[in-house]
Amino acid sequence: MKAFGPIPSRRLGQSLGINNIPPKICSYSCVYCQLGKAIIMDTERKAYFNPDELVAEVKEKIRQVHAMGDKIDYLTFVPDGEPTLDLNLGKEIRMLKDTGIKIAVITNSSLLWREDVRQDLAAADWVSVKVDSALQETWKKTDRPHKNLDLNTIRQGVLQFADEYQGTLMTETMLVKGYNDDRKSIMMTATCLEKIAPHTSYIGIPTRPPAVSGAMPAGEEAINFAYQEFMQHVQHVELILGYEGNAFAFTGNVEEDILSITAVHPMRREAVEELLHKAGADWKVIEKLIQKEKIMETEFNGHKFYMRKLKKNLEV
Repeated sequence: MKAFGPIPSRRLGQSLGINNIPPKICSYSCVYCQLGKAIIMDTERKAYFNPDELVAEVKEKIRQVHAMGDKIDYLTFVPDGEPTLDLNLGKEIRMLKDTGIKIAVITNSSLLWREDVRQDLAAADWVSVKVDSALQETWKKTDRPHKNLDLNTIRQGVLQFADEYQGTLMTETMLVKGYNDDRKSIMMTATCLEKIAPHTSYIGIPTRPPAVSGAMPAGEEAINFAYQEFMQHVQHVELILGYEGNAFAFTGNVEEDILSITAVHPMRREAVEELLHKAGADWKVIEKLIQKEKIMETEFNGHKFYMRKLKKNLEV
């Protein structure tokens, strides 16, 4: 399934996700990734899906959502891997422009040193770039990049994109306890963000089950220090520390909705229950999906989450 949601987003309102990369193909294997370790690590762009088919599926999903009376604020390229690895990303963005819905891309920034990637992203209305650390060793430890990547090259690509881009540019920094939450890393990241000059710099923490069990949220002291430090360098800073809410849209097929959402966005039990309620379904739907090994139940920070078992569902 190439389209999922809409899902509630602190930054984007009701966001219809677009899955333009097969499961877990990425240039990073971040310790905090909510979808587990990267299955395939790559830095070469490829054509993964037929753009016409992808766009047709997205437009059909839009029709279904609107038919149910729900709204969509953004079409967001936020797949199971790194969206800029898709050679057809720019074409897909342009093909979706006639929907009249704003288009967002959430990228880990790793390929922004490439001119073709910057050109593709230029067509989007809203872009978020990852800046977890400006320190080489901390970046390697936290984001676990492909061996071909170089932080200085990536940083220059981000700065060039920031200088060229005409849309709304955001940054996101995920603070992970014991990885990148020390004062030196935070201060260097803040200096880097000042050069990027984003519209808003978001500070997040892991709120869903991470790839590495020890990748826990940074503590309050580190979060507060980061916020205060970032405020000295960036015009707008916001924290993303809590739960997004349960406002997941129902498009007519509750099993399909749950499978498509949990493939890229683990859902808390309360959100699943609310979606089932919207659909007039009961918990037997979840029990059936677990029994068929299509989803799994896991816990994180005292909450139960449900996520797609990607390794057993690699068909695209």
